[in-house]
Amino acid sequence: MVYEYANHLSKRGHAVTLIHPALNRKNAGLSQISRSATSFIYRRVSGTYRPTHWFRLDPSVAVRWVPTLSASFVPDGDIVVATAWNTAEWITKYPASKGRRVYLIQSWEIWDGPEDRVRATWKAPLTRIVVARWLRQLGADMGLPCIFIPNGIDLNQFGLDVPIEARDPNEVMMLYHSHPVKGSADGLAALELVHRTLPDLRATLFGTSTPDRRFPSWVKYYRLPSQKELRALYNRAAVFVSPAGMEGWPLPPAEAMICGAALVATDIAGHREYASHGETALLSPPGNPGLLAENILRFVKDTSLRLAVAKNGNTFVRKFSWERAADLLEGVLRSPDASLERSSRAYVVPSQIQDPTW
Repeated sequence: MVYEYANHLSKRGHAVTLIHPALNRKNAGLSQISRSATSFIYRRVSGTYRPTHWFRLDPSVAVRWVPTLSASFVPDGDIVVATAWNTAEWITKYPASKGRRVYLIQSWEIWDGPEDRVRATWKAPLTRIVVARWLRQLGADMGLPCIFIPNGIDLNQFGLDVPIEARDPNEVMMLYHSHPVKGSADGLAALELVHRTLPDLRATLFGTSTPDRRFPSWVKYYRLPSQKELRALYNRAAVFVSPAGMEGWPLPPAEAMICGAALVATDIAGHREYASHGETALLSPPGNPGLLAENILRFVKDTSLRLAVAKNGNTFVRKFSWERAADLLEGVLRSPDASLERSSRAYVVPSQIQDPTW
């Protein structure tokens, strides 16, 4: 998301600098500081802090690799944007020379930090932008106004190349991640259950890390696929599984839907930004591999249901373009008192998805 926004803003004539810190948390322990110092030296020399191997960043976007997010390492500017709770802690103390302080909130990040510190960043004197309706409501419950800008999807980078009708129903895909909040263990357990019933099932997994386990022969893992490779994998999948326990506005399921996969997901607020049970996805409670497996089986066995849901989902997620998201973000950054209420745009969406306004 951050790289996409950087590209769009830079192409619109803004000078954009991305700051990558070796240590992004305040009050770090000695072991963290030591590891970060080693990482800083290694990645500074190797250049691996740049996303060149997996994302096409516009050459006009400046990229800095710094030891910490101390103000001395951050250039002066008109606006400074925090993109996570731990970066928000730093910018609240920045001098005025760093610019107006904006907080792009992508989730309720208590899975990554202490709840009291995460909550404190929400309450800090920052312009709050949230990517999901449930996050906007969370802010409202705390008495905090938030500007809602949903994520965009690159409709040029991802699209329907293989007809939905031509997909092998036994081809299933899932993001693999080591963090428990992503639910990969539940997803793999569900796939194992399905494979016992349908031995022809084939699962494609992708992710950023080296797996800490061996996968069975019917599971193939792609580490750090390029966007071109990822598009091809999405287009091969008949079903995409998203078993997370918490998400802000997850991109991979939406990308898979753009590419024609039918979505099986957990019934969490982040998925409900575009997933409606029986209309654009099949949903089940998080933490229940058995019910997740049942929904995968429904799609694999019931072609008419899978095709209908995949087509509905594909049509719906096309409404989320990066151009629209960038328009809204640029408007907020240009105006300190920006409000999207007067220019909100409603979409006709499946009946179970409520309040689909931008």
